This record gives sequence, C-alpha cells and structure tokens, in this order.
Amino acid sequence: MRALVYGGPGIREWKEAPDPVLIDATDAIVGVDTTTICGTDLHILKGDVPEVTPGRILGHEAVGTIEAVGDAVTNFRPGDRVLVSCISACGRCRFCREGRYGQCRGGGGWVLGHTIDGTQAEYARIPFADTSLYKLPASVSDEEAVMLSDILPTSYEVGVLNGVVRPADVVAVVGAGPIGLAATLTARLFSPRHVITIDLADSRLELAKQFGADETVNSGRDDVVARIRALTDDLGADVVIEAVGIPETFELCTRLVRPGGRVANVGVHGKPASLALDKLWAADITITTGLVDTYSTPTLLQMVASGQLSAKPFATHHFELADIEKAYETFTNAGTEHALKVVLTK
Repeated sequence: MRALVYGGPGIREWKEAPDPVLIDATDAIVGVDTTTICGTDLHILKGDVPEVTPGRILGHEAVGTIEAVGDAVTNFRPGDRVLVSCISACGRCRFCREGRYGQCRGGGGWVLGHTIDGTQAEYARIPFADTSLYKLPASVSDEEAVMLSDILPTSYEVGVLNGVVRPADVVAVVGAGPIGLAATLTARLFSPRHVITIDLADSRLELAKQFGADETVNSGRDDVVARIRALTDDLGADVVIEAVGIPETFELCTRLVRPGGRVANVGVHGKPASLALDKLWAADITITTGLVDTYSTPTLLQMVASGQLSAKPFATHHFELADIEKAYETFTNAGTEHALKVVLTK
C-alpha cells in the first residue's frame, strides 16, 4: 500500500509501505475511504512530539470499510462502514472504565499516528476495534463523519465541557482554526449569552460568525482585553477556550477570564507557557487541560445524523488520497488558502 510516512522534523513522504496485518485478536484492518490532516500532524512535523519516530505513518482520523477482524472482535465484521476514533480504548483498564480513554493504560489512548502507524494510508490496523470504532448510519456522509474522529469531540469535551459552559455565560474562544470554530459551534448547544471568537485573520473571523460567534475580535488590530471587558461590564468572560497552542494565546486567556471563571486549554503546546499564579490564585480561576477522551462521540454522531449539528462547513478543500502532499501544503498554508479541514478520499 501507499502511506504518508514521517521521516523526522520537516520530512514526510507519500510512498510504499507494508500492508498492515492483524497482530492482536482485538484488531481490525480498515480500508481507509476518507481521512484528513490535523493541526497535531503539523506539530509532529515541526518536531514538537518527540514520541513520533521516523518511519511512522501519520494520521489519526478516518472513515473506512472493515477488511478483516481478529478472532476476539464481536461488534464488527468485514464490509462494515466505520468511523475510526482518534483515541483507542482497551476498555478494561482503570481509566477506560472511568470513560477517560485518552489516558488508557492498556495499550490505547492516542496511539494512531503517534506510537503506532496511523490512518493517512490506504489501510490501517485499528487496535481494540470493538471499543475504538463506530458504525456509521447511511445518512452521515464520509466528510461529515471524519470530523467526528477528532475535532468535534476534542473541542466539545476539552473546551466546552471542561470549561463548563452554562446558559447565559459569556464564552471567549481564542483561535478560529478548526478546533476554535468547533468550540464556537458546540458552545452554542448550551445557550450562552455571547460567544466571542478571537483571531488574527479577518477571513477566519468571518467564518466564526457562520459557526455561531456573536462577536469577533481581531487580536492583531484591537485591544482584546478592553473589548472583552466592554462586553462583560468590566468583569471578563465566564469561560475562555484556548484553541491555538502557543504561550502568548494561553497567557491572553488568563487575562480575559473573570474572577471565578474557567480557562479551558485545548491547543497543543510545543513549549512552556507562563502561569501568573500570583494574580490568578486570588481570583479563583479554574484552568483545565486535557487530551480528548472521545466519550462524547456517540452523542455527537447522533446530533450530526439528526441534523442538530452540522459538520459539513468544516470541509473546505477536497483531494484524492494520492495527492496528500498537495493537501499538506494547503493545510500548512491555511491562512492564505482559506482552508479549515482538507478531506482526502481514496
């Protein structure tokens, strides 16, 4: 088969790779019909994730068709159309039993495209198939479903739910990339009073309005702290969601939150950020971090299937899987290409 192989920081290549085979009885082999590229893949290529070693096939998001299953797989059979979760779950360790699949200690967690070969390939081996795959209804298209592999559960769980968004809250989302826009979209499920999206790019801010932002702020042109305070009776936002992953944006979030408010960090950070505890402790600020667990995937899938939540607007560019190098160039230059998510199909 052909696959996108990591060769070290800054190096990737679409080339021949060995076909995956069943290793454990709980495995499935999935023929990849649709995949996409994540911001985390770009972090890997920058060298921010040293656990990813040269030779690794990248990718942790896919929709596909089951080709083969191990003897212990009971929920799936060849021919089933499935969603591949970005998180694999053994289903039996302490953390899986708590629904914290991202912290799985039984061989799961974030492994695809990280510690084992991933989904930016013609075929992929999926461990713990019974607890890591989801059957897809015919009413949900591939390009909608692939957004449920990662960005929608990540923004919803690590941003909106960890941030405890409540009715009448003011929510500020820092970053209008795919994760920030998904957080903007899913925050609206809880009837906040205002959702304010902050970014450097006017084009992204225009998109944020389409995803549900009531207000937008260009952080390169406007005084963000002053704008948020003007909209909140000088208090600050109830919930601030960090969706970029650089020290400056995290530190901005801690200046935007009101006393007693919550900062939910979703962005993947490649270096440390300062934490002004000398100011935050007395203001009763709660800061949460987290890797997605994907416990919300069944709920989000139901919402997409019923039309309550639309995943279609995230897919802005389409490529054949064989053109993945072009797709990476487009996604890497998302600002100039006006790209959110690139969808690659076999």
